[in-house]
Amino acid sequence: MSVHKDLINHAKNQNQSYQEFQALDELREKYIEEAIELCKQGKPYTTDKINEVTNKMNRINLRIISLRKNVTEDMVREYVASLEKK
Repeated sequence: MSVHKDLINHAKNQNQSYQEFQALDELREKYIEEAIELCKQGKPYTTDKINEVTNKMNRINLRIISLRKNVTEDMVREYVASLEKK
């Protein structure tokens, strides 16, 4: 019986971690979009909020999902430049 309860608790914890990861992933995407928009407008921006969320996501360490890379301001500029070429 104890093993059964342990498995249930493990599954519950995994699901909770996954839900937290998903929420952080949505927030990360929001911050990325904000940085892209500011860059397009030639306004100052940082990637600090993006990377803070990224680091929280990576600490969750879900084995089924690869780690997210930190984003640099150069990466944002390069992405915006690639959009302008299209």
